[in-house]
Amino acid sequence: MRANPLRLAESRILVEQLRLVLGNVGSTVVPICLLAVLVLFSLSSDSNATALRTWCAAAMLANLYAFYYARKHLPDAILARQPHRIVRALIAQRAISGLVWGALIWITFDTASLAGRILAIAVVAGMAGGAVSTQSAVLPAFIAFVFPAVSIVALKLWLMGDPAYHALGLVCLLYLVSLFDQARSSARAARTTIELRFENTGLMEKLRQETLVAENARRQAEQGNVAKSKFLAAASHDLRQPIHAQGLFLDVLSRTELTPHQRELVACVGSASQASAEMLNTLLDFSRIEAGVIEPQVRAFRLQPLLNKIEREFEPQADARGLTYRSRENTLVVLSDPALVELILRNLVSNAINYTRCGGLLVACRKHGDHAVLEVWDTGIGIEQTQQREVFREFHQLGNPERDRHKGLGLGLAIADGLARTLGHDLSLASTLHRGSVFRLALPIASASLTVEPVSMEHGKPQMLGARALVIDDDETVRTAMIHLLRDWGCECEAAESIEEALALAARHAPDLVISDYRLREKRTGLEAIAALRELLGSDLPALLITGDTAPDRLREALASGIPLLHKPITPSHLYRALVTILPP
Repeated sequence: MRANPLRLAESRILVEQLRLVLGNVGSTVVPICLLAVLVLFSLSSDSNATALRTWCAAAMLANLYAFYYARKHLPDAILARQPHRIVRALIAQRAISGLVWGALIWITFDTASLAGRILAIAVVAGMAGGAVSTQSAVLPAFIAFVFPAVSIVALKLWLMGDPAYHALGLVCLLYLVSLFDQARSSARAARTTIELRFENTGLMEKLRQETLVAENARRQAEQGNVAKSKFLAAASHDLRQPIHAQGLFLDVLSRTELTPHQRELVACVGSASQASAEMLNTLLDFSRIEAGVIEPQVRAFRLQPLLNKIEREFEPQADARGLTYRSRENTLVVLSDPALVELILRNLVSNAINYTRCGGLLVACRKHGDHAVLEVWDTGIGIEQTQQREVFREFHQLGNPERDRHKGLGLGLAIADGLARTLGHDLSLASTLHRGSVFRLALPIASASLTVEPVSMEHGKPQMLGARALVIDDDETVRTAMIHLLRDWGCECEAAESIEEALALAARHAPDLVISDYRLREKRTGLEAIAALRELLGSDLPALLITGDTAPDRLREALASGIPLLHKPITPSHLYRALVTILPP
């Protein structure tokens, strides 16, 4: 519904309307004064000289007072405090001014020539017409000026007694109606513009506030994410230490003389330790992706041996849950990093087993153009369309409000997605709720000219190393476990908890290799320890870094050193292979 322009608007809009009208006064004060003087000289005669001079003075005085009043009341503070009082004063001023300009006809019409009369009528009509653009924003003030000015002209013309003047008087009334209609339209347009400006200002302020809220939320989220990463890194490091030592002790214990019952208990403890290690390694995989320290080693390899290995590992888990695990043979050779592809496939298969209650899963690969599409199908709970992007976020799990550890940490798909992006491979999902899902990983097919390197799946029994080893770790339990394990591998072993103690031991008996924890006491690192020992014994001293840290900055620093890096908890077989790699033949 349109607002009535004759009704005064709310205060803040009225203030803007007054600012428009009062602001226009300054641009008209000089032209109106000059016009009054021009009329005085053009229409003055002996019979009207005194009256016309009085009129000119009154017109100029009203004009100058209007200018003074406008300058005085234009400041925002005054307008905001007294808008309605200013409107009433403005109406009175405009009414007086309208009477003054209308009086021009009564003063000059009886004595002026035809040209003079035309000039007088034109002056009043021009003043009324000009008021549409300068005064119509406050419509009552415009009417207070135009109505007396034009009505007086019409009345004078009607009293002339000539039919032609009667017609001209009626024309003046029609002109008055036309001016009112134009002024009303102009007033509505001005009011609408002001209202829209306030709305836009309000929207901009609201947007600014919402932007501030969003920015604060983003900062809090970033701070929360940093705090989460620090907490995970610290918790992961502190948990890895005892689990790492536990795994080493269990390996040493398993090679001692045990009764069948004791061997069974050791196997149970080993399974529990392995489950804890797998969860920590999942956190590590995610941290490595976040840190950007994964460097793919791309080469051509056959997919089928990898699928066979995954099937051998996960089929017992599927059987235990009453699920059927099937895979299809293929002869495809792909170009990628086999270790990272294996990790992606492990997470996809593990996810399928965890979220399938009955039926089973199928792992297959088919050729599609120049890509091999590796597919993991399941008959599990399925994923709603709205959740199909969310499942790739870290720590996001479906149907696990109780946080059952057997369903993992909610990082498997996030890791698979991150590794796929690192490799530049497309990982997609299609799913139907309550019917199952299929994850597809597209791998480029290797050209026939590339040499296929076999993927090593098994490792032989450890042989005696026969080397002198120096272990540096500030955790006494880890040092003890490492000493027992290395001695079982035929090593002479000494251990130190600080860089200074390690240098003292090395000065007495030079080691063949050094194994150092990354984080040492007093904020020192294994990099410093290895550098100090190499300065003492030579830069070719074989060295190995071990860390329980998952903080992205530390992972990047350790990787940049070029020293082989293992992550706690380390299985004895991984440690053994690393030692064989760094020791000279």
